[in-house]
Amino acid sequence: MVNQRAWWWLAAVLVLAGLLVLLAPVLTPFALAALLAYLGDPLVDRLEKRVSRGAGVVIVFVAMGLIATLVLALLIPEIIRQAMGFPDQLQKLHGWFDATLAPWLVREFGLPLATFNAGQWLETARAHLQDMGRVLPQLFSGLGHSGALVLGWIANLLLIPVLTFYLLRDWDVLVHGLHELLPRPLAPTISRLAGEADAVLAGFLRGQLSVMAVLAIFYALGLSLAGIEFGLLIGVLAGLLSFVPYLGPAAGISAGLISALVSPGDPWLHVLVVAMVFVLGQVLESFWLTPQLVGDRIGLHPVAVIFAVMAGGQLFGFFGVLLALPVAAVVMVLLRHSQQRYLASHLYGAEAAVVEGAAVPSPPPAGMANETDTGSAP
Repeated sequence: MVNQRAWWWLAAVLVLAGLLVLLAPVLTPFALAALLAYLGDPLVDRLEKRVSRGAGVVIVFVAMGLIATLVLALLIPEIIRQAMGFPDQLQKLHGWFDATLAPWLVREFGLPLATFNAGQWLETARAHLQDMGRVLPQLFSGLGHSGALVLGWIANLLLIPVLTFYLLRDWDVLVHGLHELLPRPLAPTISRLAGEADAVLAGFLRGQLSVMAVLAIFYALGLSLAGIEFGLLIGVLAGLLSFVPYLGPAAGISAGLISALVSPGDPWLHVLVVAMVFVLGQVLESFWLTPQLVGDRIGLHPVAVIFAVMAGGQLFGFFGVLLALPVAAVVMVLLRHSQQRYLASHLYGAEAAVVEGAAVPSPPPAGMANETDTGSAP
């Protein structure tokens, strides 16, 4: 009976994996809606202590809608505008390199730059970015001729808020229903493991997303108020990349220093401002944001996060990217549980080591032995 039950579970897992592969494009809006509902459910639970569940869902849903509208209406157009102007600024950087930096390197270090076009890589990058600027309008023009594809995108975008609302409203009911479907002998273990996975995933998503948002706002405001070109674009990208330690600040400082050299005004003052903004951002993250918003709840190594996202995208596309972190959290909890079972098993030999250690008592320290001998001497 146990073997038959195991085969049934294996068959169910294989069927589920096959359905995920076949239905991945269709499941993308459902995964996005489930992610938003998962993030908003704790807020609804807190509001439910003061108002009804329906009123709490409406409040959280409206707040999420307002945030999304502000991001789409304010940030996205400005970021696109700055990104479109980036190729032209590379030409200024090229001129500064050839007119200022290259002569200084020749004068101070005697480098043979006369036969080497040090700014050629800038021209190459500029050419590629211009090609991308020409390709993107053609891409969107081609999408305009494919009415079915455009209608599918619009339908998915309109479906996400509808699904989010209903999942947010019935989240506790769905979780209770899934718990009732669990096999009774395995229900306590699965519930405990699911709770651990939820703690890991919640610690990463809710905590780290909050840190990323605060850092993106801080970097973007700091660089923009200082008059740095592309300050909004650089700040937002640095904040979004901050979930990997040192990657976000490194990318932001590199792009910020390059932008400081082509920004109007004193370039060295801009370089100092960029350095100060990112140093203050790191102090803010290390001493307040991460301890207060994340703490020690993550448990997901940055390398594991990157691998999970890349593997999910390779296997299932954008749906796999959305599914990567929840699956990584569950896999990590299962591996931790398997490690505990292994360390307590006969295969590891822990019991034999304990018995062997008990059978051969360790000798007392030399000082204690001398005191014992002295005390027993006649």
